[in-house]
Amino acid sequence: MPRGDKSSYTDKQKRQVAHIEEGYEKRGVSHKEAERRAWATENKISGGGRKSGSGRKH
Repeated sequence: MPRGDKSSYTDKQKRQVAHIEEGYEKRGVSHKEAERRAWATENKISGGGRKSGSGRKH
């Protein structure tokens, strides 16, 4: 999977990114920078893309 591929993210994660991105753009951040920050924020919250297995976070 190439870097930047968003296929491993769930629909919920993608919706959250769109919402975070909207918030950054409202604060005057450019679209490209808002998108970058939104994905970085989502990665921090969820730990990245789709993860399998119970009890992943301890």
